[in-house]
Amino acid sequence: MDTNKNSYTFIFALVMVIIVAFTLSFAATSLKPLQDANLKQEKMQNILKTVGVNLSREEAQIQFTNYVKKGIVIDNKGNLVEEKQGNEIEKGIAFTLNMKSEWKRKPEIQKIPLFVAEVEGKTFYVIPLNGMGMWSDIWGNVALESDKNTIAGVNFDHASETSGLGAEITTDWFQKDWKGKKIMSESGEFASVVTVKGGAKDGDNHGVDAISGGTVTSTATSDMFSNRVKLYMPYFNKLK
Repeated sequence: MDTNKNSYTFIFALVMVIIVAFTLSFAATSLKPLQDANLKQEKMQNILKTVGVNLSREEAQIQFTNYVKKGIVIDNKGNLVEEKQGNEIEKGIAFTLNMKSEWKRKPEIQKIPLFVAEVEGKTFYVIPLNGMGMWSDIWGNVALESDKNTIAGVNFDHASETSGLGAEITTDWFQKDWKGKKIMSESGEFASVVTVKGGAKDGDNHGVDAISGGTVTSTATSDMFSNRVKLYMPYFNKLK
């Protein structure tokens, strides 16, 4: 073949594209089981972190059902849709649900996941969170104490928030500020928790310090928290 012809260049480029595409496709397919396993372990690790159990990914998978006793799915009226226990939790809807896709559905057909954990004789209710930050998705979990009012712990993560600014939602100082805050007012109404630019006042049960220079992401985080947590009020009211 004459390598100086345009046809040779075209054929060579076409062959290389096919080879690269096949290689990438094969690699993605081969690595998917490993990626799925890592995501499952990370999810277990983050759920446990909100109730004060800090473990490695591998250990989190081993210890998960020692702490998380139920995986529950409810509807927007607080009715129980599904309940899984033990090793069945990770196979249930609460654990496998695609949160981003679910929140796009109409409220009346949304599936709302909840995890019930027990640590040293104390019961916690862990709520998965999902929302939109400044640039892309943000997500996390919040654990409520047995009163279904006091925050025991939170964790937040993001896809592409600005490093040093909005990305600070993943830091310990930001997340620890949520602990002990209340989601209900003194009159028993849902009041949520909001980020306060310039810092929350001492004794404010519903305010946490916003991130300096990361106001948009801070607000998006508290909006995500409010929009998701309020969905659980009908179920919590029924438990009372």
